[in-house]
Amino acid sequence: MGASGAGKSTLLHCLGGLDRPTAGQIYCGDRELQGLSEAELAEFRNREVGFVWQIHYLLPEFTAEENVMMPLLIRGLAREDAAPAARARLDEVGLGARAHHRTGELSGGEQQRVVLARALVGRPKYLLADEPTGNLDERTGEVISSLLADLHRGHGLTSIYVTHNPSFARSCDRVLYLQNGELAHV
Repeated sequence: MGASGAGKSTLLHCLGGLDRPTAGQIYCGDRELQGLSEAELAEFRNREVGFVWQIHYLLPEFTAEENVMMPLLIRGLAREDAAPAARARLDEVGLGARAHHRTGELSGGEQQRVVLARALVGRPKYLLADEPTGNLDERTGEVISSLLADLHRGHGLTSIYVTHNPSFARSCDRVLYLQNGELAHV
């Protein structure tokens, strides 16, 4: 948590290998991310990190199932191998019956659940979520918050969330505050 501009999203980008820090080091296990090539970082992101953003970034020309399959297709899996995994994740987030609907045919909460399914389809170790309830009404935000907690436990994830939502933050195991790009004392 922290004020806008405190560095929360930048921290997630660095942890996920999307940005390189200007100072310091980031380790995932025994690997220092800064020492990885761009290709190695791309593979790290595809295989080990699931991303959930406030803005869904779903491809509107594809169905929910096709959007969920994307990380596996990028990984090189054949469509017939990726589809069952995508359907399983959609079932897990309660959207199995909506698998063949395009993005525009889904509500905001349904779109966010598609994003969760897409983030988990590759069986990542880490889940990074930037304001996952930020664009949702209070009730839908509570549903997504509960679903994130269930998925975190069920998949044995290391999950890091950025939020301005105090009730969502209270549901987390640990809350850290950023202030001017640094961890503040809590």
